[in-house]
Order: sequence, then structure tokens, then C-alpha cells
Amino acid sequence: MIVKARLAHQKDFLFSEEIPDRYVPDHRLSEKSIAIKDAPVAIKNYQLSTNGLFLVHAEMKFDGPARILTEVEGEAITCQFIFSRKNTSGIGNPSAKYGLSRHNIRYIPSAKEAYDVKPDAEFVYFLIVLSKDYYLRLVDLYSPLHEQFVQEMEKGISTSFADQDLFMTPEMYRAIDAIITCRQDGELKRLFTDARITELIMYQLEQFSQHLQGGREPLLDRDIPKLEEAREILERDYINPPTHKQLSKMILLNEFKLRTGFKKYFGSTIYDFVTRLRMEEAKRLILEEGKNMYEVGVNIGFKHQASFTNAFKKYYGILPSDLRL
Repeated sequence: MIVKARLAHQKDFLFSEEIPDRYVPDHRLSEKSIAIKDAPVAIKNYQLSTNGLFLVHAEMKFDGPARILTEVEGEAITCQFIFSRKNTSGIGNPSAKYGLSRHNIRYIPSAKEAYDVKPDAEFVYFLIVLSKDYYLRLVDLYSPLHEQFVQEMEKGISTSFADQDLFMTPEMYRAIDAIITCRQDGELKRLFTDARITELIMYQLEQFSQHLQGGREPLLDRDIPKLEEAREILERDYINPPTHKQLSKMILLNEFKLRTGFKKYFGSTIYDFVTRLRMEEAKRLILEEGKNMYEVGVNIGFKHQASFTNAFKKYYGILPSDLRL
């Protein structure tokens, strides 16, 4: 498999990588960074490659119009994440606004494509390219959605998991940030990268499934700032969170749109989102501050220790006291 990309006004490639199609368990990683300043374009690229895998993290700024040419020779599965402009400063900061950043998974048999970029554009592009063999070994699961995708792949038909790109979730941001900021090397980095890519794809598949179950009605751009406001309120008041009715009044969005929009946009119900915040804080209080179980439960909003213990075990699969063993 060969993947290439270049600016139409340049002869040199942004990247051009020949990637062995076969997955090799003890594969080695190759990394490099590239910086390009050629008006009207400024690009910083981080690239990682190995057998069956190519990864690009690019920060792009366009002061004038430009065209990007891409080419795939062979069969590739791409996991594509495009961060909106206001998120370029938010990489590595999960509490930053999520904006209109989007993602999708695509199967691409050999193809050439061109993308026109408007002037005064600035965005972050995170792309994972997997060979079919690597993808099928990495993502070994059964779901009707995944099976349909694999069937289209076997026919050699270009296909996507979603007809339209979906909004990225906080969990996706965290997984991408973990890949970008990983300081390991050698075998540890290979294992870490495989695990985070698998995690990232699982978040994508989960959201695709929820999107189909919840209907295909698109989120309205005008509702997104209100959903962001709801998230900020919950992150601030998760110990004693408002009810759905109270929250809908606070953000001026009806309850139905709040519930369905929150799940579609963030990939989580409001209840699950609050639970995750509480459990993550509980884990921090136990490991970093050494608080006892009663103090932890009270600090994250549980009136009874038994309720906290049951919730913690349900979430993590272990008792909170077991963290210190």
C-alpha cells in the first residue's frame, strides 16, 4: 500500500509512504517530523509508520486558497479526524471547546482525490491509515454495523461507516492526545500506539451505532453551543448535577433535544457522562490524595458509602479499596 499527499503548487510530497500490507506482531515504528512554510501554506507534520499502519498529525494554516492532492495505491482503511479552527489550541486540553470537529472511518480502494482549501483556514488534521490486514487483526469484533462495512470491503467497494462525518467526542480527543503526547519508545510505544488506536476506533464504532439507533437527524449548528454549555455545567456541578429539566432551562434547549443531542454529540448519555466524571475524581482522590472511602464518596456526591462502593465497582470492576493493593 502506498499513500501520498502534496500541495498542487508543489512537486514535493507532504508525505509519501510505502506501507507493507501484512500485519507483523513485532513490527517496529518509524517516526519523523516535517515543517513546511511556502506561502500561502504553513504546515507542521508528525508522521509514524510501520507494517500496515501510517499515522499523520498535521497542523495546517492557509493564508490563501490551496489544493491538496491525495493518492492511495492498494487498499486502505482510514480513520480521519478534522479539528475545527477554534480547537487547534485545544489539542491536549480536553476541557477546551469541542466545536464542529468531525470524524469518520472509510475504506478506500486505489483512488486519487483533490481537496480545495479556502483562504484564511486553520485546522488540525489527524489521520490513521491501516491496511486491511492490520485493521481486521486490530478490530476483531462482531456488530451488524462492522459486518456490513467488512462486506463492502470484501467487494472492493469504497464505503464509509457514516454517510456524513460525525462530531468528535471528548473520549476521542483524549485518545488522540495520548497518541500525540506519548513519550515512550521502542516496544512500549508500539504496544501503546496499538492500544490507543484500538480504543479510538471503538469510540468511533460506538458513536456510529448510537447515531443509527437514535435516528439520522443531523444536529443543528445552533444547538451545539448550548450542548457545550450543558457539558460545562455538568463538569462544574457533577457532585450535585441539575436535573434534565433544570439543565434544559439553563441552556434554553428543550429536554428532548438536550437528551438526544447530548448523546449524539458527546457519545454518552448525561447520566453516563456525570458518572464518568464522578468515578474519575474518586480514583484521583484515592490514589493521589489518599482519602478514605467515606470521604471520597461524600466528596463526589454520594450520601451513603454503600452506594458509592457499588457504583465504583460497577464502573471499574473492582472495589475502591482494591486500588491501594
